[in-house]
Amino acid sequence: MRHWFDHVLRDAFVLAASGGYRPFRDVAISALHDVTGHRLPQGAAEELISAMAALDARADAAPAMRRVRDAGVAVLTLTNGAAETTRRLLDGAGLSDHVQRVISIDEVGRGKPAPEPYRYAAEACGVAPHRLALVAAHGWDVHGARSAGLTTGWSSHLEGRFPAVFDPADVMGTDLVSVVDGLLEL
Repeated sequence: MRHWFDHVLRDAFVLAASGGYRPFRDVAISALHDVTGHRLPQGAAEELISAMAALDARADAAPAMRRVRDAGVAVLTLTNGAAETTRRLLDGAGLSDHVQRVISIDEVGRGKPAPEPYRYAAEACGVAPHRLALVAAHGWDVHGARSAGLTTGWSSHLEGRFPAVFDPADVMGTDLVSVVDGLLEL
């Protein structure tokens, strides 16, 4: 699975860097076929992609979102995936009530970490980019958001160490709650 996801990211990044665009589902299915040598049973790729909509949320996601909402700040998601998939994930995790808007790169026609999706999210919120904060566990996502002018927070729970070649996040922490608390203090 890790090998497959690395290919998904590689292919999505090449498209974003070259000005191209394909929906996440297309990129993910293509990468799955590539890493398996096109030997998947009929329908297996679609089944795997559909299963992604049933993944569990991190335990600290709800408390972090509650802190943001309690502070009077809107919560939105910016996903490289489809908006409907993200909505199903939020519904399944009981997080939908915390999120005011789901924004997909499909609305922009460019994938993260290109600057367009981040800037589009700021426009959709009616704020200057520096007034919008992105919280992520991927250093590449933080770097893309910072490059687009957003304020950023990074949780080390996934990668452990922030990539040294990227501009650091404005706030770094070990979990989503500590990152959100740091951003709210800004």
